[in-house]
Order: sequence, then C-alpha cells, then structure tokens
Amino acid sequence: MLIKTAPARIKAAGQADGLGDGEFEAIVSVFGNVDSYGDVVMPGAFTDVLADWAATGDPIPVIWSHNWYDPFAHIGTVLEARETDVGLWVKGLVDLDPEARTAAQVYRLLRGRRVTQFSFAYDVAEASWAERDGRDVYELRKFGALYEVGPCLVGANQDTDLLSAKARLLAAGVKEGRVLAQAHLDRLKEAHGALGEVIAAAEQKTTGPKRSGSTATRTAGQPADPTNDDPAAPGKSSAASDRSRSAQAAARLQLMTLTGDAQ
Repeated sequence: MLIKTAPARIKAAGQADGLGDGEFEAIVSVFGNVDSYGDVVMPGAFTDVLADWAATGDPIPVIWSHNWYDPFAHIGTVLEARETDVGLWVKGLVDLDPEARTAAQVYRLLRGRRVTQFSFAYDVAEASWAERDGRDVYELRKFGALYEVGPCLVGANQDTDLLSAKARLLAAGVKEGRVLAQAHLDRLKEAHGALGEVIAAAEQKTTGPKRSGSTATRTAGQPADPTNDDPAAPGKSSAASDRSRSAQAAARLQLMTLTGDAQ
C-alpha cells in the first residue's frame, strides 16, 4: 500500500457554498503534474478502481490523516467520485453527529481552509518510466486499489517521523512494564525482519532514478521501475517482493494499533 498527498482544490464545505450541511467537494489528485516524488498520475488511472467500488455498493471511506487505527478518524464517506479533465473529483459527506467530535473539528478546518491537503491510499497496477523536460518521471497509469481518501495537514513524507515517534512510545511503555500479547510480538518481529530486508536492499543501490538497463532506486511512495531486475518490481512475484512492498505499511499499522490501544 502506498500513500500520495497533494494540495487539494477544495471547492467548498457547507451550505454557504451551495452544498448540504457536512458536504464538501475537492480535487484530490491532479493529472499530469510531476509531484515531489517524480510521480505523474495519468488520466484514466482511477477508472477501474472507481468501477470496483461502484460494483460493491459500498462507499469509499473518508479518513482523517490515514489514522486507520482510530475509529473516530473515520470521519465520513465519499458520495460521488469521478475523473474530470483536471483530476479525481470527489464529493464527500462528513459525519456531523454530536458524538463524532473529530469529524466536526475536521469539517471546521475544511470550511476555514486551515486544512488544504488531501491524500489517498492506493496500490499500483500499471506504471512506466518516461521523460519530461529532460527529467525521468514515473507515470502512474492504472491504480490496482483505492483504499480511502481524506484531508490531512501535512504530506505523507511525514510518515517516517510518525512511525519513529510511535515506536519510541511503544518502547517506553514496554520498559515501564506493559506486556505485549504474543500475537502482537510475533507481528512486530515479522515486520522488523521485512524492514531489515528493505533497508539492506536500499543500501546496495545507487541514489537517483535511472532508466531501463540500469538499477533504479525506489523513493518513498514510488513503485519500482518495472524494466529492471528489482524483485519488488510490479508484475514479479516472490516472498521477498511481497514483504518488501508491505513491510513499511505493516509496521506502521501495527505500531499505530498498539500505541493507539495504549493511549
């Protein structure tokens, strides 16, 4: 699972903008621009995943800052979603139940434009390297999954710091006498081993993306170049590949779940 964040074009939130109470509209992914990771989302990238969601009849979740472990961070649902000439447009509904305090506060932040970024969690089905203005870019042509969308204050590149902070919090709790369930401990060991493989592989690669015929590094949030011999490249299947792609997500979710329970 990967996460991408971009400044959102928030049309509005609320009745003053011609919407229902609790509703908002936003462009959460813009087509054609090169982001800070060197990725370019191409028109049509969301077509299949939006069709998949429509077939299930379930709404796409709206989650504040990817806090999956916190049920109160699940602040609403997507009412409509479609690709436009600009990018992925969504119309969402935030839960304004008096008991949903997080949702109500996030909605106030959206209306006041104190939060202006949206993010979405996804998997890649089709992508390829290309060149734009003499720069190597990675074109995301088709998403294999869209897990959720949601507003956030800062970009996904802050996840490393968040994971580090959560890990320190968990370690402090253990030192103070907190006992971890064996199942939690086993999953942490598995995530630790997988992360070790990712780090070891990354340290063997040179810096900077390269074109086909050479070894390419992987930037956070960016899939591997499918033209090289990276075992984690799209379309290649191995135990190492699966662990490499899921290690960071598994560790992050596990640590957040444990520390969330502790708080």
